[in-house]
Amino acid sequence: MLYRLNKAGYQAFLVGGCVRDALIGLHPKDFDVATDATPEDVRSLFSNCRLIGRRFRLAHVRFGREIIETATFRAAANHKDDDVAHDQQGRIIRDNVYGTIDEDVWRRDFTCNALYYNIDDFSIWDYTGGVLDVDRRRLVLIGDPDSRLREDPVRMLRAVRFAAKLNFTIDKSVVDAMHKNVGLLTNVPAARLFDEFLKLFQGGHAERTFELLWEHGLFDEMFPATAQELQQDQKYAEFVRAALQSTDRRVRADKSVTPMFLIGVFFWAPVQRMAAHKRSEEKMSESQSLSLASYDIAAEQQKRISIPRRFTGPMREMLALQPRFELMTGRRAMNLLEHRRFRAAYDFMELLSEVGLVDKEIAKFWTDVQTQSADQRAETFQVHAKPAGRSRRRRKRRSSSSSGAGA
Repeated sequence: MLYRLNKAGYQAFLVGGCVRDALIGLHPKDFDVATDATPEDVRSLFSNCRLIGRRFRLAHVRFGREIIETATFRAAANHKDDDVAHDQQGRIIRDNVYGTIDEDVWRRDFTCNALYYNIDDFSIWDYTGGVLDVDRRRLVLIGDPDSRLREDPVRMLRAVRFAAKLNFTIDKSVVDAMHKNVGLLTNVPAARLFDEFLKLFQGGHAERTFELLWEHGLFDEMFPATAQELQQDQKYAEFVRAALQSTDRRVRADKSVTPMFLIGVFFWAPVQRMAAHKRSEEKMSESQSLSLASYDIAAEQQKRISIPRRFTGPMREMLALQPRFELMTGRRAMNLLEHRRFRAAYDFMELLSEVGLVDKEIAKFWTDVQTQSADQRAETFQVHAKPAGRSRRRRKRRSSSSSGAGA
C-alpha cells in the first residue's frame, strides 16, 4: 500500500502505535498509515477502500481480514472557512483541515505515537522526542496538556490504556491535567465511551487498567454506581478484581471474552441493592427483582456509556439466574443446565464463590453435576420419570377431546 501511494506521487508513512510497539519489541496488531493523499485520493487508488467518519475523515483499505486505517496529514485551523468545530468546553467535534507532515505531527496526542516510519530509507522521523520517551517508557502529551485534554477528553482514557498495556509511566504534567479535567468525560458521546470501554478492558490488561482508572478518578466518571459500592463493600471489590484477573487470563489464553460478563460484574452490587429495595416495596421473587433492577441500572448507565442491547439483555438473564443456583433438587434445578445463559451465569457464580460471596459447596455441586451422565443427573437432582400409564391416560383424554371437537 505504501509503495502504491509513493508510486502515485504521494508521501506515505507507517505511523503511531505500530512504530512504537516495534521499538519496544512488541508485535504490532494493526498498522496505520499517514499520507498527504486526501481520503478521496486514496479511494481512487484502492478499489478495496471505503471512507468513514465525519469528525475525522479517514480511509479504510481492506486487505483480506486486515484493515489499514489511512489518515491524511492534518493541520491547525487558521481560516474561518476551515472544516473544524469545537463545543463550548473546547472538545473537537470536527477536524478535517489537511496539511503537511510537519504540521500533522503537532496534531497527534502522545510523543510515543508521533513517530513516522519511512519505507524509502527505513528511517523513523521523530519531531517530538518520541523515540527517547519510548526508551524511557514515558507518556508525554504533545503541546499544552490542559488544552489537549480539553480538545479530546478521551485522551485521558488512552493515557491509562497505554500505561497499562506498555508499562509506561504517565508524565506528571499529564497526570495534573487529567485530575483537573476528569469531569470532561461526561461531555464525551456515550457511544464513543463504549468503544473505549472495550479497548480498556478486553486487551489483556484489565486489572492494571482498572487500578489506573481508579487512581486518577476516571472510573467514577464511567461507572459512578459501581464506584460507590466499591468504596463501601470490600468483598465486592475483591469480586471485581477476581473478575478482572479472570478476563486477563482468558485473553492471554486466546479465549473469547464478552463485554456482557464484565458489565454484569460492574452492575452486580448496585443491582443487588436496588433489587432488595424493589422486594421491600412489592412482592416478587429474587430473580424477578434482579431482572428489573438490572434493567433500571443499565438504563441509568446509558447516560455515561451507551451499552448495546445485545449485551444488556444477556447480562440481565445472567444476573437473574444467580438465585437459582441455590436450588439443587427437582426438575427446575436440572433444567437450569439447559438454559442458554447457564455457562455465563455459572462462571459468574463461581467467581462469587472464590471470594466467599457464594457457598463453595454450591459451586462444587454445579461444577460436578456438569460432568455427570443424564441418569446420574436425574439421581443427583432427585428427579424421577413420570409413570408410563399416567402419560398414556393423558394422551387418551387429549385424543378423545380432539375427536369431539372435530365432530
